[in-house]
Amino acid sequence: MLGVVCTAIGIAGIILPGLPGTVFLLVAVWAFSRSSERFHVWLYEHPRFGATVRNWHAHRVIPIKAKIAAVSMMIVTAIGLVLISDGDWLLPAISGGIMAIVALWIVTRPNGTRGTA
Repeated sequence: MLGVVCTAIGIAGIILPGLPGTVFLLVAVWAFSRSSERFHVWLYEHPRFGATVRNWHAHRVIPIKAKIAAVSMMIVTAIGLVLISDGDWLLPAISGGIMAIVALWIVTRPNGTRGTA
């Protein structure tokens, strides 16, 4: 069930701006690897999603476009939290700190496989 839900959210994330599709597809592949070989192979070899999944699995690569989208959405979310916090700094500070750590991790992943940018 987790794989199906994450696949649906992942596909929506590729279509809708602001929703991180790649992350959900990676979770779906992981879930299917433990539950459904058929769906695991389908996602892994999919013409649209497969290359991203295979690059992550083989090389731990995050494409530059995905990095920019993820960090941009984190910045927008952090700004939104500050604007709606009504003077309470705790939620924006904790969320912002977590997002900063995740953004740092994302930015430090390779952009491409060896020989590519």
